[in-house]
Amino acid sequence: MTVLQIKNLSLKYGNHYIFRNLSFAVEKNDFLCIVGPNGSGKSTLLKCLLGEIKPNQGEIQFENHSQRKVIGYLPQNPHYNPSFPASVYEVVASGSLNQIGLFSKYPKQKIEKALGTLRITDIARQQFSTLSGGQRQRVLLARALVASSNLLILDEPSNNLDYNSKQEFYRTLEKLNKSTTILMVTHDLDHNNLIGNKILSLDPNLPFFGTTKEYVRRIHAH
Repeated sequence: MTVLQIKNLSLKYGNHYIFRNLSFAVEKNDFLCIVGPNGSGKSTLLKCLLGEIKPNQGEIQFENHSQRKVIGYLPQNPHYNPSFPASVYEVVASGSLNQIGLFSKYPKQKIEKALGTLRITDIARQQFSTLSGGQRQRVLLARALVASSNLLILDEPSNNLDYNSKQEFYRTLEKLNKSTTILMVTHDLDHNNLIGNKILSLDPNLPFFGTTKEYVRRIHAH
């Protein structure tokens, strides 16, 4: 089943094209890694998918028209006030704000499931500001899961993690991918440690969309 279809997408600033005639499809339970050098349009593409930027031409088609409203999104640099007294539970629960009405209650079962999935139930009452970098990323990923367990869009989520925290985070993503479609912008291009089943490369010198195995073969051929 096709979750997301991109057809001939182009975006430019002035006379400069960030990307041009970009086409690819994301199937259910794909784990698509989006790679490329700085300035190649990785984060800009995500903003197009989220509806924050309107492309100059092309189509973005979701499985259903309302799906864009319930994407689980983890931005590159999440903005939070370290002095704001929010608990882990409250941060995770805030992922449901786009789904509940003014007088509705938080979906307790969904929140508790996300806490359990990310193994952070034991720190649910702890203040978010006291957590380590790895713990914060798991909390923010749980928040994204509450927003949507069907489609996650992650913008360089491992940037500020040490090696061990990064490996643990990636193992968590691989487990989530068994039931969740994931799009992830990443700079981690260790060819022996690439995760995900598909790669979209926005590198103008090596444009590519296909399987991770084929991408690695292309890399070694250059």
